[in-house]
Amino acid sequence: MFSYIWPLVLVVLSNTVYQVCAKEVPDKMNPFASLTITYMIGAIASLILYFVLSKGGNLIQEYQNTNWAPFVLGFVIVGLEVGNIYAYKAGWAVSVAQIVQAAVLAVILIFVGYMLYKEAITWNKVAGIVVCLAGLVLINLK
Repeated sequence: MFSYIWPLVLVVLSNTVYQVCAKEVPDKMNPFASLTITYMIGAIASLILYFVLSKGGNLIQEYQNTNWAPFVLGFVIVGLEVGNIYAYKAGWAVSVAQIVQAAVLAVILIFVGYMLYKEAITWNKVAGIVVCLAGLVLINLK
């Protein structure tokens, strides 16, 4: 059970701190300059964790096992990061922006799962789409 839950807990905790940090990037700082610091720290942390958790691992050999995904992921992560920073600079509330993004993403991923991975679209998922859309309407009512 722990091996099933801990990754989700890590994502939720990390995402909570992430949202606070993204909102706190100084208004006068260019978001891309901020990301250079972010990714330097991330690269160093990843390198250290690789060697700590992969006892005797060979990083060069790991790189030989790659495909297109890590390269595209690098660009996509920049889009996620800078999109969040600009959303907060544009005035989105931290309590609303992430909920709107998550609801829209949930709906899109149901269809992505169906088209790319042959995941079933069930009545539960259709009901979830309706709930997400209703939530978007409710959260944006003024």
